[in-house]
Amino acid sequence: MAKPRKQKNNENQKGSTSNASAAIPLAVVRHQKLCLSIDMEQRRIYGHTELKVLVPKSGVIGLHANSMNIDNVFLNGLPVRFKFYSQHQQFEIEKNWGSITCIEAAEAAGSAYFSSLEREMAPDLLIFCDKATSAESAVQDPADTEKVGQIIPSECKPDDVNKNAQQENVKLVRIEYWLEKPEVGVHFMGSSLHTNNQLRRAHCWFPCVDFGLQRCCYDLEFTVDSKYVAVSNGTLLCQVITKDDPSSKTYVYCVNIPVAAEFITLAVGPFEVLPDPHNGVVSHMCMPSNLSKLQCTVSFFHTVFSYYEEYLAATFPFGSYKQVFIDSETALSSTCVGASMSIFSSQLLYDERVIDQVISTRIKLANALAQQWFGIYITAETANDGWLLDGLAGFLTDCFIKRFLGNNEARYRRYKANEAVCKVDVDGATALSLSGAAAELYGTQAIGVLGKIRSWKAVAILQMLEKQMGPESFRKILQRIVHKAEDVIRASRTLSTKEFRHLANKIGNLERPFLKEFFPRWVESCGCPVLRMGLSYNKRRNMIELAVLRGCTSNMSSKSAPARGTVSGEFQAGDDGWPGMMSVRVYELDGMYDHPSLPMAGDTCQLLEIQCHSKLAARRIQRPKKGGKGDGSDDNGEVTAALDTRMGLESPLLWLRADPEMEYLAQIQIHQPVQMWISQLEKDKDVVAQLQAIATLCSFPRLSFSIVNALNSCLIDPKVFWRVRIESAFALAKTATEADPPKRSLPAGSTTNLDLEGVQTETDWDGLMHLIKFYKSRRFDPDIELPRPNDYHDFSEYFLLEVMM
Repeated sequence: MAKPRKQKNNENQKGSTSNASAAIPLAVVRHQKLCLSIDMEQRRIYGHTELKVLVPKSGVIGLHANSMNIDNVFLNGLPVRFKFYSQHQQFEIEKNWGSITCIEAAEAAGSAYFSSLEREMAPDLLIFCDKATSAESAVQDPADTEKVGQIIPSECKPDDVNKNAQQENVKLVRIEYWLEKPEVGVHFMGSSLHTNNQLRRAHCWFPCVDFGLQRCCYDLEFTVDSKYVAVSNGTLLCQVITKDDPSSKTYVYCVNIPVAAEFITLAVGPFEVLPDPHNGVVSHMCMPSNLSKLQCTVSFFHTVFSYYEEYLAATFPFGSYKQVFIDSETALSSTCVGASMSIFSSQLLYDERVIDQVISTRIKLANALAQQWFGIYITAETANDGWLLDGLAGFLTDCFIKRFLGNNEARYRRYKANEAVCKVDVDGATALSLSGAAAELYGTQAIGVLGKIRSWKAVAILQMLEKQMGPESFRKILQRIVHKAEDVIRASRTLSTKEFRHLANKIGNLERPFLKEFFPRWVESCGCPVLRMGLSYNKRRNMIELAVLRGCTSNMSSKSAPARGTVSGEFQAGDDGWPGMMSVRVYELDGMYDHPSLPMAGDTCQLLEIQCHSKLAARRIQRPKKGGKGDGSDDNGEVTAALDTRMGLESPLLWLRADPEMEYLAQIQIHQPVQMWISQLEKDKDVVAQLQAIATLCSFPRLSFSIVNALNSCLIDPKVFWRVRIESAFALAKTATEADPPKRSLPAGSTTNLDLEGVQTETDWDGLMHLIKFYKSRRFDPDIELPRPNDYHDFSEYFLLEVMM
């Protein structure tokens, strides 16, 4: 166990950074033990770590260690020479900034940023194993630099070293170090401490190989004051109170499943522990003041835990699972996921009087649990396979949303996510598995807004595969992946894109030619299809003529371009389109019909002929009355609406949709009459169809009263999904504009498009009046002429009125 360190004279052991560290290979760690004592008052961490390291032939071990003070390094109990490089660089400041352009400044900043990323990948601590030395010579002369083989951090797998174990040169390295008032990786705030290993920040609080593809088992011991609780990864073996210091307590954890250093986390504080009453494996912790909120927040959690085990047909891979909620002032992010443990901000907590945060909090907790399976327990074989694990965790979260929050909520979120991906997927930064891009981005593609877009894209691609093979086949693939990981004979718990593609063929029964085209087009390149459609009804042949123009959200020249530049010619397959056929759904008088007749490859301009099943009886078209109002309308409605329904009167077609089941990650624009969009909004029960209709109706340059009335009907209908009603409220707000000067009247009998443009009336403030009327009917008490108190019996009404405030 870690003991308090003795204060020593500050030795100058930090050499200047040179290219020597970049030339040293990273070590292969078989096992690591971490023993730390934490002084909360002095904000100091001190102790040691022991690593079983496979010594390379060069005799130099490279480790990541930053922002710490190293006292001694021992190899099998004997002190050895070591060199510690500081990552803090002093850059020369350009004196004449006024003489450079903005582009030059941006290029200089980008170059400095990528240089810092490259330095992060290089080892900071070099341990020389050639011979043991005395303690006096343990510090290497800064002038003495050695280069041991030119190598970059390899995608090494710790399980690979299990082969020929007797012939391996495994040494025990012990590093004694300390940190005082750290600012990166581990954070003190008041009476609490927590780590945040966002991107290569684990080595800022303990020496390790901070590389996602390097995994090992851990033994963890943390000594804190007895009034604090130390929560970390793995199974809690025991709590020890030493005789020498009864005021301190040591928490001993064991992680017996190999994990990456970035998933080793720690939280210390005066936490209240709440065991889950439904599942003995799960524990929840928070500050004492938030205990009542914690009980309300996690009351659902056993359902998602059981659902994941049921869906994957496997038990939770780790011995326990802990959820720690820290003060929001302390948390750097809302979620920090570690092995068998997740740290959340207390902002996610809510009590029984709050309903606004319920959905978002439950989704975040469910996603953190899904990452325990895919991302921590099962890891990517290479950096280019990281998208797959990220996508599988998101897919599992979407399954939870669909099961417990409803199909409407799941489809709404998937539609909004696909819409965002299509807007951003324009260059190589969104290519999920582009060769060479992962190395050049150094993992930064997984953080920030771009990381969120990539996650949504990965989930959308997996859902496309699920649509192709069926949900049950896709579930069997996930179960096969988990069962393989549980096999003790299997050397590693990794998953590659190649293996997943093989399972899609073997279990999902997808043909190899389709998969051979699917993965390069969707995973290894960027860009989403853009489809612009226009339709016309042929009355004589009772047929719909659909013209389709296919494009792409990205330029062809940028499909294979990573973030730092353009790699031309790297990707060629699929430039002519995307694999598969898109379905077109036609709503007719007699019913709904699907036509999988739109090929996603081939000619960019296509003309499809879709046979109508319904037959239209002869009807007489009612022409506008003579002597109508000056603004082109009459007592029965608008001329615009009457003329717009001409196509509906002359055809059995009600409205048309492309890709109604969201089988493609595509941007679709359909040009059909306004009345068809109104019919789609009023009669189609699918939330995606309603959202598409609202977005199209409010995008028309001139809005008619029929559009406003349709939006208002959607707003006041309690049977419509509440998120769609909110979209209708926003659309009505957009229609609230002042009326233009009077337009010229429509000549009697005129039906030209030019005349229609001239008579379309502005809605004045009609949309705003509808919103005010709806709000007053729900929240205003006419008897006392004051607002009514909130009514929480109808959640959809509450959310809708909250948005309208």
